[in-house]
Amino acid sequence: MPELMDKAVFREALENAIKGKSANQAPFSIAWASGRLSRAHLARWAENHYHYVGPFADYLGYLYARTPHHYTEAKDFLLANMYEEEIGGDRHTDLLIRFAEACGTTRQRVVDPDNMSPTTRGLQSWCYSVAMREDPIVAVAALVVGLESQVPSIYRRQAPTLRDVYKFTDEEVEFFDLHIVSDEIHGERGYQIVLEHADTPELQQRCLKICEIGAQMRLLYTTALYWDYVAKDIPLSEIDAGERKVA
Repeated sequence: MPELMDKAVFREALENAIKGKSANQAPFSIAWASGRLSRAHLARWAENHYHYVGPFADYLGYLYARTPHHYTEAKDFLLANMYEEEIGGDRHTDLLIRFAEACGTTRQRVVDPDNMSPTTRGLQSWCYSVAMREDPIVAVAALVVGLESQVPSIYRRQAPTLRDVYKFTDEEVEFFDLHIVSDEIHGERGYQIVLEHADTPELQQRCLKICEIGAQMRLLYTTALYWDYVAKDIPLSEIDAGERKVA
């Protein structure tokens, strides 16, 4: 049976559980970073991404309600995260819709669940399931460490291309700038909560496994965007060439 890891070893293990499974590896992300996508492709991303991140405060709300009251700092973090998503300034989903509209789609299309792919629906359902059913600390590992902590590294590759290649304005790409900063903070808070409260070998192993699954889910979701919306326009061989150019 695995032994209880100290916090430094456990932190490294959490990071390794995600490593190698970043959504940056997906063909859609590579084509985006190399400027190969059209605005129509980006619009399809926004229509899908809304249904993944739009309910994020809902996921956290279910998790908040199930988190023991004596985990005060964890509950405070979840509540603050929900506040930032929904009412702490511009609503994050409104910033995403602003970007979507700049890509040529409409608010009506973005909010319509019929416009998300089956894989996106699967990711959304997994997030709800984790928030409602998993041990709260395991759920934090999944949603905050496995998913949210990845965001800054993904958007740091994509945001410059949005300005330099696609010529979006600062206002139109505010969604990305905001999450590069906020999700770096959220991700670190998530790590600290998991390191503090995953205090048995069993909990640590469950957190490691679900972080890995979360990273796989986001990679699968992003890869499906290529096959669903881009493959007919840009062959995978051209995406591979773009990856070598970006690297």
